[in-house]
Amino acid sequence: MEMDITTKTFDDRDEFKRKSIAEKAIKLLKSDIDISPMVIDGGWGTGKTEFCHKLINLMKENDTHNVIYIDAFKADHINEPLMTVLAEIIKILPDESAREKFIKKVLPTVRFGLKALAKAGVSHLLRQDFADVAEDFTNEIEEATDKAIDATAELILKEHVEAEKNLQTLQAALTAISSQNPIVIFIDELDRCRPNFAIDMLEMIKHTFDVKDVSFVLITNTQQLKASINHCYGQAVDARRYLDKFIKFRFELSPHSDRSFNAPVLAAKRHFFELARQKGIVTTQKLSGEHFENAVEDLIKSLNLSLREVETLILHIEIAQNLSELRTFDSEQYFGTILLNLVGVALVCFEPSILRQIKAGTVDAKELGRFLDVEKTPTLENGYIKQQSPSPTGHSVRARPNAFEILMVILAKDCNVNVKQYAPSEDQHIEWERYIEGFMGHVPHNGQTKIKLLEVESLMSFD
Repeated sequence: MEMDITTKTFDDRDEFKRKSIAEKAIKLLKSDIDISPMVIDGGWGTGKTEFCHKLINLMKENDTHNVIYIDAFKADHINEPLMTVLAEIIKILPDESAREKFIKKVLPTVRFGLKALAKAGVSHLLRQDFADVAEDFTNEIEEATDKAIDATAELILKEHVEAEKNLQTLQAALTAISSQNPIVIFIDELDRCRPNFAIDMLEMIKHTFDVKDVSFVLITNTQQLKASINHCYGQAVDARRYLDKFIKFRFELSPHSDRSFNAPVLAAKRHFFELARQKGIVTTQKLSGEHFENAVEDLIKSLNLSLREVETLILHIEIAQNLSELRTFDSEQYFGTILLNLVGVALVCFEPSILRQIKAGTVDAKELGRFLDVEKTPTLENGYIKQQSPSPTGHSVRARPNAFEILMVILAKDCNVNVKQYAPSEDQHIEWERYIEGFMGHVPHNGQTKIKLLEVESLMSFD
């Protein structure tokens, strides 16, 4: 069974060598430097949430801070960021008495927030209802609307003074808690929330939680946050400058954190096989051997798959296996057929437009080659790729074609456009046929291979 993500540590798995990054972040959070709110920025599928939980678990080892984790996306439906955060703070208080005391102190601020929200809604409804009434009553409507808004404005002005007192009371209550143990609040998945909720959360943090020893860490994609800002305030607003008002420090969680270009590929490959074994997809020597592992690595590299995209691929393989009467990755199949199935599933996931080309009978070999990262078919010499230029060491490097280079020679026969660069010359034909026979066995591979790809596509189509 896969470990719960909230309990994971860097000792369990640290394929991106991110522990040192977490240690630096913790050092900053424990320092006297005011870096709150801090943003851990990253694109989709870069492992932000897992990194966040590992960082939290590492921070908890020294027990110097009260650490709170909030999944903003789960709280989105509540539509009240202040209550979401305060509810989590209440949980860290040591006993029922302390909780009741804190609730009494912060309740007036929460009430004011809810009243203001309700009044805004009433004002909107007044205007909405009146907009539908006949024009004959325009003057009466305007007078009634003005009176209603004036009354609301008067109440808000009176309560605003009280609200300032309430806010100070809330901040004093928070200070009393944080002075004993500083509070660090991690807010995750803000980029997945509705734009209004995400922006309300940012503004609430700035205006309400400007409290000593209370720090916020936002785990999010700032590009998506900028889109939320523009959604709320229009394209004329400079989203970067607006966001800069709320964020004091930001660092990017790159998939290349250990500064080794191939590390993300290897990490994604390990993730693929870990999941595949858990799901019972890879159970035989043929599917766990070096050739298949190399092919999976090449596919991950050519598609630049993130960890989350690897999970998407595995899920679709599971679905294909479940829906197929024949096992899609059956160990009895030839290696080439297994790889065709893998490519078919990958196309369904990440490039269905190529499958539509195949269906229409207008297949561009160059597009397939781009997908599999094969620019052209290499020239063979005695079964090995002919070296075009001397290696840096001056020694001859003997390499065989990789799996997708062989597959492209086969698939190019089914293509209609840009076929030439993948077609072996006449004098190369015999050498390539040996590879193809070993790869595909007796499966037809002259004008019919694309059928295998379409079998996978049709299997997973619910049209």
